[in-house]
Amino acid sequence: MNRTDRLVAILLELQVRGELRAEDLASHFEVSVRTIYRDLEALSEGGVPLIATPGKGYRLMEGYFLPPLTFTGTEAALLVLGVEFVRGRVDAELRRAADDALSKLTGVLPAERRAAVERWQREMLFPRSDPGDEERLAQLRSAIQARRLVRLNYHAYRRAGAEWRDVEPTSLIYFGQTWHLAGYCRLRQAPRLFRLERIDRLELLGERFELGPRHEQSGPRDAWKARAVEARVRFEPTVERWVRERQPFTFVREEMDGLGSIFVYGLRDDADGLLAWLLGWGDAVTVLDPPELRARLVDIAQALIERHRGLSRAPDRPLSGALA
Repeated sequence: MNRTDRLVAILLELQVRGELRAEDLASHFEVSVRTIYRDLEALSEGGVPLIATPGKGYRLMEGYFLPPLTFTGTEAALLVLGVEFVRGRVDAELRRAADDALSKLTGVLPAERRAAVERWQREMLFPRSDPGDEERLAQLRSAIQARRLVRLNYHAYRRAGAEWRDVEPTSLIYFGQTWHLAGYCRLRQAPRLFRLERIDRLELLGERFELGPRHEQSGPRDAWKARAVEARVRFEPTVERWVRERQPFTFVREEMDGLGSIFVYGLRDDADGLLAWLLGWGDAVTVLDPPELRARLVDIAQALIERHRGLSRAPDRPLSGALA
């Protein structure tokens, strides 16, 4: 840390924690006490109103705040909530940086604005992501920054087993309440998204790569739009509202015709996943296109009928609980 950064950091520490001894500051910034004395003298000469109390330490004059960092209560609350949202979804290194950012931000707020921030923190809560992702997040961030090839033992959706993939990682994307790795898959020879929780093993290789056109993948939905076959599906009006709340990430757009809404989905490698989701809507769904997807849905429905036809039927009785 250079001296300018340290001077600002000392100011923020004093605003956050109140009165501090030179020894405390020296320990925190890992410099000598003499260096801290020189820094405090420089701050005082620069117009910062420092008050020194023998035996207690240094503090800022009451009412002093850093002029460049002035926020309304709402602005500050949104910044704090944004940091907290990220904090609950990253690895330990970034979480420590988020803690420092929160400390600096709250340290420059007047008391009444801190109270507004605390109220927002109580009123808006964000669940944390799966803590099992932390180690993989740290490793993949390192690989992305260093442009290092990674080898994934990846279990693709509805596949019998995992397979090894050599991937040139480019970014980490958080959507659908979980982290995904974007990168160029050498096995598939195309950009792909890898759900972190499906990575059984991860190895960072020594080989490095250069970014190029093969890595272009601006986002999950844009990727689907660029390369996917489109599936067009109609839902009964009674469930449309709930369908909109539960769109899978392959959703592309919603269209209108004379009969109502048509939901358009991208199809690439996960037609089975989309079919499984559509079957969950029972007889409220109609697959319009493509014909191949509609035929597969018919085959699955017929297989379900055959599987259950031979089972003995239980006595008629009303369904209860979640099925009622």
